[in-house]
Amino acid sequence: MRSCCILFLVLLVLCGGCSNSSNSSPLPKALETSPVTLHSEETDHKPEPGTTRQTVSHRKKSERTKSKRQSRAEESYRALSALRHKYPAIFKNSGASYSRRVSLTFDDVPDEFTGKVLDVLKEYNVKATFFVMGYRAEKHPDIIRRMVREGHLVGNHTYNHPLLTKLSMVKFKQQILRTDAILHRIIGYHPKFIRPPYGEINEQQVRWAGSQGYIIVNWNVDSQDWRGLSAQRVMSNILTTTRPGSIILQHAGGNVGGVLNGTLEALPRVIERLKNKRYQFVTLTDMFHVRKNNT
Repeated sequence: MRSCCILFLVLLVLCGGCSNSSNSSPLPKALETSPVTLHSEETDHKPEPGTTRQTVSHRKKSERTKSKRQSRAEESYRALSALRHKYPAIFKNSGASYSRRVSLTFDDVPDEFTGKVLDVLKEYNVKATFFVMGYRAEKHPDIIRRMVREGHLVGNHTYNHPLLTKLSMVKFKQQILRTDAILHRIIGYHPKFIRPPYGEINEQQVRWAGSQGYIIVNWNVDSQDWRGLSAQRVMSNILTTTRPGSIILQHAGGNVGGVLNGTLEALPRVIERLKNKRYQFVTLTDMFHVRKNNT
């Protein structure tokens, strides 16, 4: 009886094993040993050792974003260059190359930091052009008056620094005319020069500005000081690219977290180096031989 029970159990186990094997199909050898990877034109390569797919994906996204920014910047540069060639009397970014004149220009003013820049310019007897934001002028009219009193030129940098190419013509005109009215109340004249925030402006806006007697002025030497660069980097960016007729972009407002400290520290040395090279510092009215008052 005992042997019959044992035999019955053995048969039961064997049948169970046969049933399991018949109801399942083994995985292909490749899938047993390799992870499943989705491929695309952008990710069809092996990640670097020590990186995860998430890290690689983030890096690729960052590279794509950077590439898009570069493409937009190149497209913008071509568009602005075309506008300058089409409207040379209205839209400028440099002066005459036969004269050793250069213009220091400072954007995003005024605020408390602006006075420190004015102190340096006064010490070296250098005249510059300041592009003023309307809402800051309302807060600091005394600094605007000091600019004029010390022989500097004031320009229009819109009311609150929007990207003009994203605005309707109605809102674009409001940005310019509101700031113009504020400055007229403070300094007694309508500034001739407009600098668009980020240097961006479209053809319809350029045409309107010209019809109103304004001149649009960008730059051809960029200190890149807004990036929080050291004084040495700011100096290098300016001195290696300045030529006769250069218009130099710096900032004298918005020193949040000390981002413009490099500008303030570099400014005396920039002035000394350029003076040693026999450059003359002039305002934009002297650079282009026009009146400061847009009437």
